[in-house]
Amino acid sequence: MSVLSQEFIQQKLADAEKGAIDSDGYAEINVQPGAQLKCAAVLVPLTFFQDAWHILYTRRTDRVESHKGQVSFPGGACDEGETTPEQTALREADEEIGLAPSDVQVLGRLSRLVTISNFRVSPVVGVVPWPYAFKVAGVEVARVFTIPLLWLANRHNYWEFSMRESERSLIAYHPYDGELLWGATARMTVTFLKTLGLLQ
Repeated sequence: MSVLSQEFIQQKLADAEKGAIDSDGYAEINVQPGAQLKCAAVLVPLTFFQDAWHILYTRRTDRVESHKGQVSFPGGACDEGETTPEQTALREADEEIGLAPSDVQVLGRLSRLVTISNFRVSPVVGVVPWPYAFKVAGVEVARVFTIPLLWLANRHNYWEFSMRESERSLIAYHPYDGELLWGATARMTVTFLKTLGLLQ
């Protein structure tokens, strides 16, 4: 398979956004009409090296309040005054891993995901340079690492199974470089891969 161009990725995201820029995709909970969900955004960082695209992830420390030790994207809750997901995602990436907003080329957004913790998360996809001198916030982030896009797109590398007594499902990847990608972050990853046409 030939390497996807940045222009192709951007176009696929634009196509997916048409008519869905402010709509929810998957929800981990039942969302009642008028429910007050908390605003959040994450950066889905793409980087290109060794002739292939990779997605960059972080592993949270055991000292954070929630999701201890879990693999995640840089991101978090919206601050007062932030009017777009891009503002939130880029600020959080700067705070968590020292990624300067000016070094990120934003390509588009994925559909929002409602998490079990009552956040409505907007994933923002952006290209970041490689190599990069990341400066991790030691209290929040234990590690920054990447996984090749085509490894993530290999259907043999993850499984999706139904939750007991629920219509919902959970996505979990096989370990990669000692890291376990699962839950909401895995869901957003698979949504991105489906948007690119790499998964059915």
